[in-house]
Amino acid sequence: MGSSFKRLLLLGHRWLGIVLCAFFAMWFVSGVVMMYVGYPKLTDAERLRHLPALQAGAPLLGPHQAMAMAGITGPLKELRLAAASGGDAVYLVSPAGAKGAAAIAVDARSGEPIPLTDQARAMASAAAFAGPGVGTHYLGTVDEDPFTHSRGLDGHRPLHRVQLADPDQTLLYVSGRTGEVVRDAPRHEQLWNYAGAWIHWLYPLRGNVFEPYWADIVNWLAIAGTAMVLSGATVGLLRWRFRTPYRSGSRSPYPGAMMRWHHIGGLLFGVVTATWIFSGLMSMNPWRIFDGGTPPLRMQALEGTALLPSAHDAAPAALLSAAGPGIRELKWTRVLGDTLVLAQPAAGAPRVLDSRTSRPAAVAGGALLDAARALLPHPVAKVERLDAYDLYYYSRDAHSMTGGAGKPLPVWRIAFADPHQSWVYLDPHTGALAGRSDRHKRWSRWLFAMLHSWDWLPLLERRPLWDLVMLALSLGGAVLSMTGVVIGWRRLGRKLHAAGDGRAWFRLRRRALPDGAPRM
Repeated sequence: MGSSFKRLLLLGHRWLGIVLCAFFAMWFVSGVVMMYVGYPKLTDAERLRHLPALQAGAPLLGPHQAMAMAGITGPLKELRLAAASGGDAVYLVSPAGAKGAAAIAVDARSGEPIPLTDQARAMASAAAFAGPGVGTHYLGTVDEDPFTHSRGLDGHRPLHRVQLADPDQTLLYVSGRTGEVVRDAPRHEQLWNYAGAWIHWLYPLRGNVFEPYWADIVNWLAIAGTAMVLSGATVGLLRWRFRTPYRSGSRSPYPGAMMRWHHIGGLLFGVVTATWIFSGLMSMNPWRIFDGGTPPLRMQALEGTALLPSAHDAAPAALLSAAGPGIRELKWTRVLGDTLVLAQPAAGAPRVLDSRTSRPAAVAGGALLDAARALLPHPVAKVERLDAYDLYYYSRDAHSMTGGAGKPLPVWRIAFADPHQSWVYLDPHTGALAGRSDRHKRWSRWLFAMLHSWDWLPLLERRPLWDLVMLALSLGGAVLSMTGVVIGWRRLGRKLHAAGDGRAWFRLRRRALPDGAPRM
C-alpha cells in the first residue's frame, strides 16, 4: 500500500473523527438507555388493560343500526366497539378506501358521529384510562412534541395532553379525532428518553426547520461514520506491529495513553462499531432499498366479500353475554366469507364468536390454508406450522423498537414461489393475517435487527446473557468513541492555537515594518 494512500486514509479518519466521534459516543450511551427504556408508545396490551369493560346490560345499538344512523353506508376496512372515547362505548369505524390513520367514532347508544375532541371529552377519556381516584390536569393541545414524532399518530393530530396524578406521573395523549388515548408517557420514560431514543434518533432535528432534511442528515452521518470506522481500522492494522514491537516495547506506536487506548480499542471494537453504525443506517431503510415492490395480497381470498354490517348481526348485548365478563373490545372481521366477532379481554387471546348467532365459532384450518393459496397468483412452495418463534417470526420486549405488537402462536407460514419469495403468516385461531415477509424484508431483518439489536433467539432467550454481551460491546464502542472525542478536541485545539499564533505574528511583523516598506 503506497505511502500517499496511507496518508490519505489517516487524514480522512482524523478529520472525520473530529466531526463524528461525538455523535458516536452519544449513540453508544443512548443505545444502552434504549436497551431498557424505549420511545413512548401505547401497546395493544396497555390499551386493552386500561379500557373500561363493556357492559352486557348497556343499551347499545347493533353495528348495522349505528352505521345507518351515522350515515355510513359503504363497506368497512375496520369496525370495533370499545369504551374508548370519553369513557363511552363507541364504534370505531374505518371506511374502506378511507385515507388517514384515525377512525371515525360513532356513539354506540345514539348512532351519532362523535364530533372533534374537545377538552371535556379528552379529560373524560383520560379519567377512564387512569381509573377511579386518579387526578387529571389538562395541558392543552399539541400538534407534535418530543414524544409524538411517530407517523402512526398523524391521523389523530392535534393531540390533547392530559397529566395524570398517578405514581408514575403519566402524560397521556388523546386523539383530536376520536377521543381515544393514543399514547402514554410516564415521567421516568420521558426523562430517560432525552438520554435515549430522543437523542439516539436525532429527534432534536424533528419538528423544526430541519424536518425536511432529517432523514438525509441521519443517512449521511451513518455513511460517513461507517467510512470513518473502516478507514480507522485499516490504519490501526497497518500501524500495529504483529511481529516485532516498536523500540518502546509496545506494539502500538503511540506513546500517549489516550492514543494507545484509541488504537487498541479500534482493533478490538472497530468491526462491531462499524456494523452498529451501518445497521443503524439500515434501520432508516435509506432510499427505500428494502421496498421490494411486492404486489398487495388478494385479501378477498381470505375474507370473501368486504365487511358490511347486516341487520341480522347479533346485538352487542348478546355477544357480550356469550363472551363472558371482562371484555374490553369487540371487533368485527371477515373470514372465509363469514363475519366473526373477536371478543377481546384485558389479556390473552380473543374469543371468537359468530356475528349472527353470538355462539363460539372456530376457523376451519383446512379451508383457511386452501384460501391462503390464492393470496398471490403464484404456487405455494411450502406450508409450515410454527409453534415457537424462529429467526424471522419472533417477539421482542414491548419497549423495544420492534416490540409491542402481538405475535400470536401457533401460526401457519405459507411460502410462495414468487419472484419476491413471499411468506405469509396466518393465525389459525382467528383466521387473521399475522404478518407478511419477502426477500427484501428478510435482508432488512439481518442487516438491521440482527446487527443492531442482536435479535438472535439463543441470546434473547438466555437473558441476562444478551444484556452482558450488549453492555460489553457498547462499553468498548463508547471507550473508542470517547477517546476519539478527546484526541480530536486536543488536535483541533492545537490547530486553532497554531493558527492564532500565526495571525498574531503576522500582525506584529506588519506593525514593525517602517512606513513605505514593502509588505510580503
